[in-house]
Amino acid sequence: MCGIFGYLGQRNGVKIALEGLKKLEYRGYDSAGLAAVKEGKLEIFKEVGKIPILEKVVDGFSAPLVIAHTRWATHGKLTRENAHPQTDEKKTCAVVHNGIIENYQALREGLQREGVKFSSDTDTEVIPHLISKTYEGDFLRAVQQTLLLVQGSFAIVAIHQNHPNQMIVAANSSPLVIGLGAQETFVSSDANALIHHTREVIYLSDGEIALITPDGVEIFDEAMTQITKKTEQLLHAVEEMSKGSFDHYTLKEIFEQPQTIRNAMLSRFLDDYGTITFDDLKLSTAELGDVKRILIIACGTSWHAGLVAAYFLEDLARIPCQVEISSEFRYKNPIIQEDTLVIAISQSGETADTMAAVREVKAKGAYVLGICNVHGSTLTREANSCIFLRAGPEVGVCSTKAFTSQLVVLTLFSLHIARSKYMSKTEGQRFLQALQKLPDQVQIVLERAPLIEEIAKKYSKYNDFFFLGRRYMFPTSLEGALKLKEIAYVNANGYAAGEMKHGPIALINEECPTVALCADKVTYDKLLSNLMEVKSRHGKVIAIAQEGAHAKGLEKIADELIMIPETLDELAPIVVTVACQLFAYYVAKTRGAEIDKPRNLAKSVTVE
Repeated sequence: MCGIFGYLGQRNGVKIALEGLKKLEYRGYDSAGLAAVKEGKLEIFKEVGKIPILEKVVDGFSAPLVIAHTRWATHGKLTRENAHPQTDEKKTCAVVHNGIIENYQALREGLQREGVKFSSDTDTEVIPHLISKTYEGDFLRAVQQTLLLVQGSFAIVAIHQNHPNQMIVAANSSPLVIGLGAQETFVSSDANALIHHTREVIYLSDGEIALITPDGVEIFDEAMTQITKKTEQLLHAVEEMSKGSFDHYTLKEIFEQPQTIRNAMLSRFLDDYGTITFDDLKLSTAELGDVKRILIIACGTSWHAGLVAAYFLEDLARIPCQVEISSEFRYKNPIIQEDTLVIAISQSGETADTMAAVREVKAKGAYVLGICNVHGSTLTREANSCIFLRAGPEVGVCSTKAFTSQLVVLTLFSLHIARSKYMSKTEGQRFLQALQKLPDQVQIVLERAPLIEEIAKKYSKYNDFFFLGRRYMFPTSLEGALKLKEIAYVNANGYAAGEMKHGPIALINEECPTVALCADKVTYDKLLSNLMEVKSRHGKVIAIAQEGAHAKGLEKIADELIMIPETLDELAPIVVTVACQLFAYYVAKTRGAEIDKPRNLAKSVTVE
């Protein structure tokens, strides 16, 4: 992994490919390279470091057929030799690859016994060597025969010096999209990189391979039978990918949340009935009524959203709910009952572990509802039904607006089920009224950014933090801690406040501040008792609490106090999260961290 871009056309493909790679920078990478066919010769350029270093090396070079890649090291150290593209020994064939070739070691050893010499430590290099070994003049056939030998997840793009008008692409459990232009074709691992060139795209499904020539695109299935694929339209606007006047995409996306929350709710309210409607939900009210258990699978921030949703679903809809980390769940032998609904949450719709878990539960007969932000992604194609976040492109690696949109959509879905079961119309209408206030309440928190920045600067010197909460604030504390880890490189741990006495309180001292999430009214008094224990051990307390009588007594305990507008306990995670995002952002900025593209992180984890 992590980013692929290819071009075949009549313009300078080198310039276009480099610009395409820049659109993929937010996914994270540590080296970059490109290969081109020009005048019957394969040219290779690759460098360790950022794209501007590669740009200097290729300055003045142009070609009509180019493949390019940004690599985030997996197999093999960070070296120029391990950067992509990878080639065969004679440098006639070049390949860029996202994913992992699981049987590469056996393939490599077999090739080495035949005298093939490898120049890198990557799993990818076996692919061009196998293509070269199989090649007898038909490039497409050589790639097809190679892929029969390869096991694992991959998105590959291959070119050959003997075929200056061919680019071959293939996908299996890793995203790849083809963009159709006027007498030119683009390929990318992320549709966001294609928006400036075309809105007409084809998404490759698992096992499919495509031959791209100046005459068009031919697509074949696993049986090598030519098939017809539907062309889809990219929906979001080009300007959405700009950070505008903000210093970072992350800050821009934090400040977009009043609007993205509105988008998530738009045209989904039935005020007169106190309930919700989803145009994109294929489950009928009767089918939802038959659901007796819900299983949520997700990773990272999406897992935290699932944990909050479990409280919604059990409190509001009275349905037992189990939340699983996809990377662990996929290796279980899960018991899936007929009345179980599986909810898979993924911002990108490409998270490898979540998609593997989806395939496992579908194989056991489960109905899968996807919660996703990206149209045309793998999750949207493989789920039985999907509800979209409508958050627009999220460029910052750490998720901000997508998380709050996930919470909104999951709240709406919980309300939808609750109204079909136990919740009265009056209760539903009260909940809708509270939801409608959310965008303005988030805006109020954003207007308090200067206060939060001041507090963040004061505490930016500390290297250890606790985030504490109870009930709805517990999973919210996990997400708040994660933001600080991701972008500020600070050790932060979220805990259920009642668990502090079971070990973690041993770490409390003057050098370990506690961020206390005090916005759950039901458990507020209990949390105050926990904070008194922190204070008695000389721990500093930064409290986030709802305005009004519910914050009574907190001012005597907290060293710093961030107030948020009062809302329902069920909705407090959304408002509190925005305050936590701002705190993490300003700590990271003060510490000089690389906020939009944190070290070692990729936006979409498409390999295990």
